[in-house]
Amino acid sequence: MSLSFPLYLNPSFCSSSIRKSGEGGSSSSRAGSMKEASAVSYKKFIDFALEETKVHTHLAPSPLQKKFNSLTSMDGRTELQMLSFEAPKVRLLRCLSIEGNDGMEVLDFAVFPKPEFDLPIFCANFFTAASTNIVVLDLNPLHAVTDRDDYKEKYYRHLIPLGLKYAELLPWGGKITSESLRFFSPIVVWTKFSSSQNYYDVLFSAFKDYYKAWLELMEQATEEIDTSEIVSNREAQHRYLMWRAEKDPGHRLLRRLVGEALAEEILRSFLFNGVQELGSKTFLDYFPEYRSDNGTINEKRSMIGKSFENRPWDTEGNFLGNSLRWIMAVN
Repeated sequence: MSLSFPLYLNPSFCSSSIRKSGEGGSSSSRAGSMKEASAVSYKKFIDFALEETKVHTHLAPSPLQKKFNSLTSMDGRTELQMLSFEAPKVRLLRCLSIEGNDGMEVLDFAVFPKPEFDLPIFCANFFTAASTNIVVLDLNPLHAVTDRDDYKEKYYRHLIPLGLKYAELLPWGGKITSESLRFFSPIVVWTKFSSSQNYYDVLFSAFKDYYKAWLELMEQATEEIDTSEIVSNREAQHRYLMWRAEKDPGHRLLRRLVGEALAEEILRSFLFNGVQELGSKTFLDYFPEYRSDNGTINEKRSMIGKSFENRPWDTEGNFLGNSLRWIMAVN
């Protein structure tokens, strides 16, 4: 099994949320909370995405499906289901869903384009435990929109109204490290909320709208023939995958559920497949600021030590992150 929580999330939060979901409070309040959480299922999200994808392209099972399909955690209390596909413009569409008997529900759904296309990476990371919900939904930019205005104009300018709609319905969830922010777009949904049917319905609506928007971009995408552009796209995706595979906070929970070796294998070979196939550069080649004195990778989430407390884009999608009003210390 494996799971991928949002890029900036404190790993200890995940474990403590699950551990404490049955602690404290009356038995009736705990039962009510668990019942409400158990009612949340991300199956319909997966069903919608797969059916909608088939309308737009031909899906074929990925070779990964034979190895990564279903798994039970070491304690036998958590079920993990994995699906993977490929398509003419899609290198990998993969999904991980987790259901624990303590009310934990996780969805990690992503679509990675082939290097011949500079499409954004569709990303949906949803985590539910007891009454806590943590959500990241985005069309992650292949090339950082804080550096590439042309890329922002090409893929996000017409989607700003969609982002504003859900920014109002699903408010900003708090601090994001400056390192993580470079992998998000101006329309990112980053939010935290208490369990309720209303929020669940809004999230499903957002997921559908964002995924349909991505599929439309995919349909319109034309294959790149310039070798240098293909190389640039491949390296950009490899850089993204290296960051996620190394700094993904879900690794701690993965180790607890399935052990270190299996957690590492699923993280690098399934969730972030491509770290070995798309390039030979190391994490420190891309992010040398994380090099420790002894040459190993620094485990800190942020080397800059800054985070964004508020949404760092204005209503036109312009980056406001250089203003002190949006930046605060991580610690």
